[in-house]
Amino acid sequence: MIRNKFVNEQHRFIGAEKVDDRDLQDYINRNKLDAKILYFDKPTVTVEDAEKQLKIGKERIIKSILLMNEKGQPILVIVNGDKKVSFDKVSRVVGTNVRIAKMKEVKEVLGYEVGAVPPIGHKSKVITLLDLGTLKYGKVVGGGGRTSALLEIDPRDVLKLNDAKFCDVSE
Repeated sequence: MIRNKFVNEQHRFIGAEKVDDRDLQDYINRNKLDAKILYFDKPTVTVEDAEKQLKIGKERIIKSILLMNEKGQPILVIVNGDKKVSFDKVSRVVGTNVRIAKMKEVKEVLGYEVGAVPPIGHKSKVITLLDLGTLKYGKVVGGGGRTSALLEIDPRDVLKLNDAKFCDVSE
């Protein structure tokens, strides 16, 4: 069986139904990131789970939430854990109404299970919106490629690697 391949040095995996924490670690290594995957005995699928495991504030945790526009195009929105995605603000930025992606769509588009989606290293390149509040800290923590892992990363790397738009999309 052939492992996932990269589209190019900086972007996404192709050739597999899903990707996992091993693929994410390969992506980190390949891009020479100062990032690490943290593993836990218990699932860490919510901001509250991460907050308890790491004993840090919600504002230092990021959520990677997949939305779909009216044409079925995916849009990844990344906000701090103490914020919510503003569908109105996202709609204004992308110029069309959006909805939350279904679990199946998340897996198909990004390659990861809901609750494990990291902010980088996705199966497909998607439009990415990074909320203004995410750059307040030198390191943030988000999904780690599986439900019992989290990724610690510099949010500026998330911005660069996803070629993200830096904008106000939270409330």
